[in-house]
Amino acid sequence: MIEKKPIYYATTGLLAVIIFASNFLSTDLFKAGYQNFSVWFVLSIFSFACGWLINKTLGYNHGGKVVFAVIVASVFISVLLVSIFSEYFGLSNLLVENMILYLLRNIMLGAVAFLGMALSEVIILQKEGGKGKTSEEEAKKILSSAQREAQLIIEESKLKAEKLLFHAQQNVDDMVERKTQIERRLKEFLAAERELIKKYESEEE
Repeated sequence: MIEKKPIYYATTGLLAVIIFASNFLSTDLFKAGYQNFSVWFVLSIFSFACGWLINKTLGYNHGGKVVFAVIVASVFISVLLVSIFSEYFGLSNLLVENMILYLLRNIMLGAVAFLGMALSEVIILQKEGGKGKTSEEEAKKILSSAQREAQLIIEESKLKAEKLLFHAQQNVDDMVERKTQIERRLKEFLAAERELIKKYESEEE
């Protein structure tokens, strides 16, 4: 069993910083030129390396739980950050599509970290397999577990995207209904004004 020293959790903190830093990249990665894409590629490499080190230090099972918690926390903080400082991120209108894009970028970096963990674990299992400590079935279980966790992240991101779209549609419907009510009240007010003017003119005659 791997000894979990407090210093080992510094790698997960670095991963959280990397995921959080991705929020400050432009949303148009390929349109902005090669420089922005290079920064994004470097962040992906660092996320992969963090996942590799987390698997070495915290182990696959415990490390996977910690990485998943970091992803969820980073996504939550990113939503708050982009929502509150939307003008700073160049979002004059906070579109649901832009919000989903920020979420998916954070989730993708977390998935890259999981990939680093899975690859590190597979290499460890292969080395131990040569010594007779593990079997091919155990390696398949590890890969299957990694696939299930990746699928869980994807399903969770889809669910969050659907909720965001649903709330956005509700807001649009409310605005349309309010506009209709204002127009109806304005028409009623103008009709009442016309009746008063006609009544006043008839009294003068």
